[in-house]
Amino acid sequence: MTIRQAHAGDLPAVVSLTEFAYAPYTALFGAPPIPVTEDYAPRIERGEVWLLESGSELAGLIVLERHPDHAMIFSVAVSPAFQGKKLGIKLLDFAKEQTRLWGLPGVRLYTNSRMERNIALYAAYGFRETGRRPHPYQPGWTVVDMAKPVDGGMAV
Repeated sequence: MTIRQAHAGDLPAVVSLTEFAYAPYTALFGAPPIPVTEDYAPRIERGEVWLLESGSELAGLIVLERHPDHAMIFSVAVSPAFQGKKLGIKLLDFAKEQTRLWGLPGVRLYTNSRMERNIALYAAYGFRETGRRPHPYQPGWTVVDMAKPVDGGMAV
């Protein structure tokens, strides 16, 4: 397994993997989660999309934004063919290490309150919930904010 930054030619694969990975939530919510409708071309251009590859196959991806005081995980997606192999943890490990390399104190993320499995995974990984708020673009949806320091100490 290797992790590399995505390039423009990876755009169709990024879109496809994201759609497949989030498909169960699209069905649950009755509408696609925000990562499914995102325009990834600018994110790829900014160097925010990282691909996890198994040989020549795209196994997963992570979208990691660099902010002045933290890194923000926008999306973690694992191909259905590779789910159940702890690749989500591998991508979270990558985000933590990249955050450390950037010299930032912590990593944040937000997720839908109905993504209970993901919230449990993030909590088990050491993220703590820092708040809940109405989703800014989807009336009736609730966003769960979570944070984790990259080294001991309080979450950022």
